[in-house]
Amino acid sequence: GTRQPGGTVHPRMKGQHFLLSVLLTSFQHTNGFISTGSSCQFGRSRALWNEMPAAASGTTSSEEKSTVSYNRASIKGVIFDIDGTLADSWKLGFDATQEVLVKNSIDKITEEIYHSHCVYCTPDRLARHAGLLPGDADFESVGERLGKEFDDLYVDLVSVETAGFYDEIETMLGRINPDVKLGALTNACVAYAHAVLQKNCPVYASEEENGNEEKKTAAGGLRPVYDRFSAIHGADDVPKPKPHPDGLHKCCEDMGLDPKDCVYIGDSPTDAMAAEAAGMTPIGVMWGSNGEEKLRAAPFQFLCNSVEELAQLLPIVD
Repeated sequence: GTRQPGGTVHPRMKGQHFLLSVLLTSFQHTNGFISTGSSCQFGRSRALWNEMPAAASGTTSSEEKSTVSYNRASIKGVIFDIDGTLADSWKLGFDATQEVLVKNSIDKITEEIYHSHCVYCTPDRLARHAGLLPGDADFESVGERLGKEFDDLYVDLVSVETAGFYDEIETMLGRINPDVKLGALTNACVAYAHAVLQKNCPVYASEEENGNEEKKTAAGGLRPVYDRFSAIHGADDVPKPKPHPDGLHKCCEDMGLDPKDCVYIGDSPTDAMAAEAAGMTPIGVMWGSNGEEKLRAAPFQFLCNSVEELAQLLPIVD
């Protein structure tokens, strides 16, 4: 999960260590577990996890020390962010952004500015790139116009080369208990979410086609998982984008689940804020657009540095 589909080390992951990072204070490695200064504990390996009850406790805020129980066996729904969480698509978003800015005679931005603005939904992000701020007279209209240009370009460019899943993501998705429902929520448009999932998890026409060895190899030897996503939403088809909880509530409504029985996995502080506001467990991944400092300041209950670590928090079937 730390390399791009082509095998290049993801730029946001250079120099980072592969260990499960539970949010809040400095790590203390004791008795085979990684713990923080709070009562939060989590097994360092699947073997250790299986030897202990399937539960861990963690803090929900970097300031408050209240704890909540965590039991992966009780999870009924797993909802994912797309960019920087499932798909290594930052270069696609960056290049599409530059093209839209140049077309509209707006100065190009740096990669650093792009990454720092990924916390905003597409219209807000592009309006800010144009030099506008919320409250400015043209903020919403310019954002909507540039956002539509971006979405039209962005969606058409989606492929396994431009928005491929991180290594081991599809394998992990295929190992999630089939009784657990899957969902996806992005701050990009919903058409983009469908495009990324369809390209990476194609739906086969029949069981016979699914048995085709060539297609099975392309799917990691597992059944396709796109059809398991019973809720897929974007910023353009929910009342308010992240960090508001509206999109996650809509996903839960589609899946017929209570938010407390779900987890939301993302790479941005706004993902954690949305999950916390929705009443579900926020899990952060550290291979996306945001640096470790930002993620540790966000209300994630857990932070993971690899797909393997993430899998240990989910209801996996071996």
